[in-house]
Amino acid sequence: MGTMTAATMTAGRILFLIDSDAALRQTLAEHLHGHPDWGNRECGIVEAGNGGAALALLAELDDVVMLLGGLPDIAAPELIGLLRDAGRRCPVIVLADSPDAARAALKAGADDALVKPVRLGVLLTRLQQAARQPPAESELPIGPYCFRPNDKLLVDAAADRRVRLTDKEAAILSYLHKADGKVVGREVLLDEVWGYQAGLDTHTLETHVYRLRQKIEADPANARILVTEPGGYRLLA
Repeated sequence: MGTMTAATMTAGRILFLIDSDAALRQTLAEHLHGHPDWGNRECGIVEAGNGGAALALLAELDDVVMLLGGLPDIAAPELIGLLRDAGRRCPVIVLADSPDAARAALKAGADDALVKPVRLGVLLTRLQQAARQPPAESELPIGPYCFRPNDKLLVDAAADRRVRLTDKEAAILSYLHKADGKVVGREVLLDEVWGYQAGLDTHTLETHVYRLRQKIEADPANARILVTEPGGYRLLA
């Protein structure tokens, strides 16, 4: 597949494949072009084979999900650090060569890290989850907080309080906020946040909601922000 440039992109979220292995990029691009989330006319796939090309393209691209593999001229944690220092909060998924490399990428600011070899189905699920994140510039009002989804952070300026969230906690709040006050069923929320994973049930979701309330509610036993409704959950503010 020929590499696309920023000038040829249509409106929509762009998947940015960054890896020195051209054959790997081509294989992934071919699979993704056949996938409904990435093969439609509103999305584009951009490729880069080194860090310099990646940084040059990123200067032109806005709504990006990065899939970052191995590069000859810069390590993944260093590239991620440059992006985060520059204020870029786009979702980054790293394809790491080892568990240690995956941990280093996460510490540098990656949103997710998978150790090669990676099953395509797992990778697609992680990409779908990353693509559901609001654009990096979004700040969403939730109760007394300003919610920064890509930073996984809630800020209560009046109380001078910052609440750090896990990936799943941020994803739960993001999806409930998109529902605009409507009730979201447990099975729907489980599927949207975790994707299809065998062995998961609504108890997993309920446990995460419980922990989330401990962080954000003034009285977790008497929730006023994230409330339980018949069949599911909703945000009151």
